[in-house]
Amino acid sequence: MKDRFLVAGGARLSGAVKVSGAKNSVLKLMAAALLAEGTTTLHNCPEILDVPLMAEVLRGLGCEVVVDGSDVHITTPANLEADADFDAVRQFRASVCVLGPLTARCGRAKVALPGGDAIGSRPLDMHQTGLEKLGATTHIQHGCVVAEAGELHGAHIKLDFPSVGATENILTAAVLSKGTTTLDNAAREPEIVDLCQLLNEMGARITGAGSNTLTIEGVDRLHPAEHDVVGDRIVAGTWAYAVAMTQGDVTVGGISPKHLHLPLQKLRLAGAEVETYENGFRVVMDRRASAVDYQTLPFPGFPTDLQPMAIGLAAVADGMSVITENVFESRFRFVDEMLRLGADASVDGHHVVLRGQKQLSSTPVWSSDIRAGAGLVLAALCADGVTEVHDVYHIDRGYPHFVENLTALGAQVERVPGE
Repeated sequence: MKDRFLVAGGARLSGAVKVSGAKNSVLKLMAAALLAEGTTTLHNCPEILDVPLMAEVLRGLGCEVVVDGSDVHITTPANLEADADFDAVRQFRASVCVLGPLTARCGRAKVALPGGDAIGSRPLDMHQTGLEKLGATTHIQHGCVVAEAGELHGAHIKLDFPSVGATENILTAAVLSKGTTTLDNAAREPEIVDLCQLLNEMGARITGAGSNTLTIEGVDRLHPAEHDVVGDRIVAGTWAYAVAMTQGDVTVGGISPKHLHLPLQKLRLAGAEVETYENGFRVVMDRRASAVDYQTLPFPGFPTDLQPMAIGLAAVADGMSVITENVFESRFRFVDEMLRLGADASVDGHHVVLRGQKQLSSTPVWSSDIRAGAGLVLAALCADGVTEVHDVYHIDRGYPHFVENLTALGAQVERVPGE
């Protein structure tokens, strides 16, 4: 937990890197395996800390889970435990995605309110309201969200905001409900499409994936399946912005460029050359980036998870950038650490204004969440001297083989074990 990275500035990233499955998908797919008795196998899983954490959550519910490199095998029993009230649940936000499957399979779920990244409030109101419209009762008790249902039934549900987590929990409960559920203003992220694909492979009847309206015809039971996890667009986007910041030349594989249309378009506006392929893209930057404005929005807008990378690029770009955060209110904690690195930045509500510097200055910095940690490493690549990045366990939760990949691309990054 006390490991740190030593990052030397001045490297120009070049070469090729391939991304694995998406963190924001694999954990939800693992939870979906609760819906069917038998063994579900997921391929192309990222080798990150959150996968074994989710495995512990599922084991606590009665599953057998084998994590074998990029393959995860989940054997779900006929009778599941309904209480997910243990330490593993509290460590990361994605654990709440067991709420929908447990309510559907067991008629009851008790899930400890999750922890995770320090990026702002993420209440469960829409999760609870959605389950209640399906026929469940919900309440918060002793630090846990509790849902109970004799029988779930189809309903028309409209989300106030296209919440990814609420969409996932409503989906995984509705697939075993009686009748038809219509979910309006649903999240459209590629990870939602991936979940719908797995559920349909398990025997669900879901249409509309990728649009803002999902229709779910309930079925009596699902069966286990074998599935390849969609590529991680956030990791791919991180590499893309690292190239632009270091004026490099890198080909990124294992990802559909359609999932990063707007982030790649922003790089083109900043002066990068971007070539796209069926399963990857290449970014070439041969000069200092031009300043570009950003605002985060749900997919297909600019991802909030790439906001720290946008700030990093703006910090070294030529000109002034305004970055607006519309999803999580506390994500600008990252800016405090960028100021330590010499960024010229000022925060005004949910906007941050940056005046780009030709070079940042090395200093010790601390990660507050997964993406902030990665963003600090990228910024350190643009600093003079060696920067110490602390609390890198956050990065380990979302980026497989991060140091090894950076090193292969030409960066000088060393992991120093904690004492």
